Amino acid sequence: MATHLPEHFKCPISLEIMSDPVILSSGHTFDRPSIQRWLDDGHRTCPITKLPLPDNPSLIPNHALRSLISTYTLLPPLHQIMSQPETLISSLTASSSSSDFKIDSLRQLGRLSKRDANFRRRLVDSGAVFAVLFCIDSSSGDSKLQEKALSLLLNLSLDDDTKIGLVAEGAISRVVAFLLRAASSDCRALAATIITSLAVVEVNKATIGAFPGAIGALVAILRDGKGRERKEAATALYALCCFRDNRKRAVDCGAVPILMRCVECGLERGVEVIGVLAKCKEGREQLESYSGCVQILVRVLRIGSSRGIQYAVLALTLLCFHSKEMLLVTLQEGVLEICHGLLEDDNEKVRRNSSNLIRVLR
Repeated sequence: MATHLPEHFKCPISLEIMSDPVILSSGHTFDRPSIQRWLDDGHRTCPITKLPLPDNPSLIPNHALRSLISTYTLLPPLHQIMSQPETLISSLTASSSSSDFKIDSLRQLGRLSKRDANFRRRLVDSGAVFAVLFCIDSSSGDSKLQEKALSLLLNLSLDDDTKIGLVAEGAISRVVAFLLRAASSDCRALAATIITSLAVVEVNKATIGAFPGAIGALVAILRDGKGRERKEAATALYALCCFRDNRKRAVDCGAVPILMRCVECGLERGVEVIGVLAKCKEGREQLESYSGCVQILVRVLRIGSSRGIQYAVLALTLLCFHSKEMLLVTLQEGVLEICHGLLEDDNEKVRRNSSNLIRVLR
């Protein structure tokens, strides 16, 4: 077993797994019996640094390392986890399991399930979904446990035949709760990524969109979040708004002005959502009333990525088709000339959207 454990679990003197790790004044950790023998033999230097020690060196218990060693030595070997994951799954719901043990169990299951579809199916068949949701429900205040539970839930959601089952077992309510209340930015980003994964299935787009607070929570992250969580929230909102009924819900939650501000600040993923929201009347009305809307989208045409340009052109096409005022502003911004240049773009969708916008502008 010792050969599979981290090197820092081993005593530098005995080279065996420490049972009672203590810290010497030099800052290095040793197993108590080993360092005590060293001191009893009359040595007054650190075995590693060779620096002098006091006449009566103090040995401070390393509780954190001791807890880690205990957790690792309780975990079964990887081959046993692969063939019998039920043991770790049951430990996730056991009242006797410590938080550290649950975290390590989730870490092991998450690592093994990330790229192995067969193992994921084995986990689902063994009741892993219930166990993970149980961990999420009982992890109040423990951001590390929450993060590992969400990571495993994300892995389980990778397979299409599991996505509907996860929603049916109540995953959405837990994920939305994290979107709304998770203290950790990483947990909110993971929760948004799970929404994106589940929304791959069309029926889940409708179910998630209709769930109270789901779309509103994503919009709130776009408004108040930062970095990765905002990007993941925009991606999830895009996935949900590909379903027609969810577009008005997003608009009603105030998504349009928030997304436009995000685009102004450089979150290009927001342009994709804007392009989809422009397909509904309510979305276009909000865009038309946003000061500088056309100028912001034109800026994306000039300096954005291929995908950002694709959706900026789409949004402008829809706005110009339904509003003469927006059409005139778009012409004044020199979009016709820009679109002629985009007809040579490598992206087929950019070329097609640009061609459509040219026809509308003419």
